[in-house]
Amino acid sequence: MKIRSITVFCQPGFPPNQLLLQQLGIFAGHARTLYEQAGYEVESLRLATPPFVSFLSLENLVEAALTLAIETHAEGFDYISLGPVPANRSEVLEQIPQILAQTQNVFFSAQLTTPEHEVSLPAAQAAAKLICQLAQVEPNGFANLNFCALANVPAYTPFFPAAYAQNSPPAFALALEAANLAEQTFSRAQSLQTARENLITAVETHAQKLEAIGRKLTKFYGYVFKGLDFSLAPHPAQGISIAKALEALGLPAFGLHGSLFTSAFLTDTLDQANYIRTGFNGLMLPVLEDAGLAQRASEGLLSTTDLLLCSAVCGTGLDVVPLPGDTTPEQLYPVLLDLAALALRLEKPLTARLMPIPGKAAGEATNFDFAYFANSHVLALKAQLLGGILQGNESISMAKREGNQSAN
Repeated sequence: MKIRSITVFCQPGFPPNQLLLQQLGIFAGHARTLYEQAGYEVESLRLATPPFVSFLSLENLVEAALTLAIETHAEGFDYISLGPVPANRSEVLEQIPQILAQTQNVFFSAQLTTPEHEVSLPAAQAAAKLICQLAQVEPNGFANLNFCALANVPAYTPFFPAAYAQNSPPAFALALEAANLAEQTFSRAQSLQTARENLITAVETHAQKLEAIGRKLTKFYGYVFKGLDFSLAPHPAQGISIAKALEALGLPAFGLHGSLFTSAFLTDTLDQANYIRTGFNGLMLPVLEDAGLAQRASEGLLSTTDLLLCSAVCGTGLDVVPLPGDTTPEQLYPVLLDLAALALRLEKPLTARLMPIPGKAAGEATNFDFAYFANSHVLALKAQLLGGILQGNESISMAKREGNQSAN
């Protein structure tokens, strides 16, 4: 297990407060040292701001974003997330392709849902359009790695691109790459109950060490420790696959029937572990970041529908999913509506990071040359143009589903 990111949350202002950035950089570097001394590899240091529309001028957004990327990188931060575009400000998305064409250090997101628990049809339409635009910014559609659509995602989630802060004093949280914990504990278990107990023990053992360091940092700097996101994130390397972890339980191949049960089992197990939580704390199914998922997608066992189905009981939504290069905004729009409805009805955070691959058709192999991706095959998208009032500009409330109550 390693720390994918020490994510610091703060509003740096613009022009950025140089003294504050220096203090944040010192903090992040000290945090990295303490966690590494405790035996944890730290992959990256990241800074997440409140939604940028709250503190940046939209007239010079491109210049401001690039300046913040440079200034924060100078203080030791590998990446910066400028937070989500609110559902009622979708026109702001038009400037994002120009920014991502000039830097890979900046991340953005866009809200599909409103604070009033509504699905915004215009926001979903605008996000779908942006995804298709970003697919043309770089070869292989790579710019979409730095953008996702959010549904019901709260602040202080440490995983990018979903991370954003509130206008509050500095805080920090840890995004953990811990799929290997599940793979190791499940492969040795003699029963489901033993598998559950072993994973809970492993998670809680690490959490106690990580939280102790977090408390020490809070005491020294005064920054609020928001907690841990134990979403068991995978990595393309051998032994760090969520798909393989679930298959270790006896599932022949992830994507076959039984996948929903094993996904629910894993997330229910995480729910029983005792630690300070922030973010998703579910099951991540990023197709291109998990060698096992990439393999099953290549074998035709996974679709966007399958991934959404599993997200109903566990995960973070649709993440780094390779799609045909000729995918249109009209096809992506209903996918985003489905994701937003699922998030609100089940009262859970979900994201969509979709990657149309220029020049690729469904079933063709991807050819990424990127250490954090496992190549797979492009997934077909079962979506067509919606008609009638589904093409409207409304925001529709979608209440959390309450359990049925039997009559007395």
